[in-house]
Amino acid sequence: MQGGIEEHEQILDELGVEHRRVRRPEHLEGINAMILPGGESTTMSKLLELNEVYEPLRKALDQGLPVFGTCAGMILLATDILDTRPDAKKFSAIDMTVRRNAFGRQVDSFEVDLDVDGIDGPMEAIFIRAPWVEKAGQDVRILATVPTGPAQGMIVAVKQGNALATAFHPECTGEKRIHEMFVRDAQAVGLSAHANGTVTPV
Repeated sequence: MQGGIEEHEQILDELGVEHRRVRRPEHLEGINAMILPGGESTTMSKLLELNEVYEPLRKALDQGLPVFGTCAGMILLATDILDTRPDAKKFSAIDMTVRRNAFGRQVDSFEVDLDVDGIDGPMEAIFIRAPWVEKAGQDVRILATVPTGPAQGMIVAVKQGNALATAFHPECTGEKRIHEMFVRDAQAVGLSAHANGTVTPV
């Protein structure tokens, strides 16, 4: 709908993953996973509803469709959002409370090396008017926290079930390892569903 779509597309191309943009309900047909990019979460929320994508996508996520959200995408996946409009939409795919624009304005954007659970070696992470997770449910796996500075200890990467979210933008540095992990997990979900005789949850 809106946001840093091209950067994700470039990484998926490099990984050899077929993809398409979802802008209308019919674009959801036959997909095996979804990426919600960074951008402006309230604008994305409005467009999801205006284009009648919000409700069918919400149902697909409730049924287990794998999803990866970065920055604004993380906000959309939360159960509770702080510092946002009261009418903002959310998918409640991850049991977490996020604070929108937690790191400050655009000029307060920064980079840091993160240790991410499940990824070998540090990862360069860019935070651009990013959220952070203020509270995570007991079933949420915390993948990364800020190692230093005023935000030290704040949660910036999480996973629950088939939903993955980062407050930072791996796509902006050409970092492919989180996308590789997401694609691998999504493929495992698809193989499991096929083995059980079920259909893609869309």
